[in-house]
Amino acid sequence: MHAALTFCAELAPASEAIAIHLLHALTSAQREGRRIDLDELTAELGARRGDVRRTLSALHRAGFVDVLHMRPTLQGFAIGVALEGQPLVPLRRSRPAKAA
Repeated sequence: MHAALTFCAELAPASEAIAIHLLHALTSAQREGRRIDLDELTAELGARRGDVRRTLSALHRAGFVDVLHMRPTLQGFAIGVALEGQPLVPLRRSRPAKAA
């Protein structure tokens, strides 16, 4: 996982993966000059709304996201930029193919 997020004690391992995806999505939206809301983030990540909301709140408290404006702070943006081009941890495990 990303070292900068490990100090945030409120994030469980699954939430840390969501946090990385959120920072990446928010940074991409910021760079494109568009705003993204909770519903769009939830759909883009394919995660549960409650998990996304809880993780956004933790990132806000840690100073990585400004949830009032739904954009990353300077620290969050720096992490999001560092994540670009990097393979992200999948949020869901792929199911094995069924044998026919």
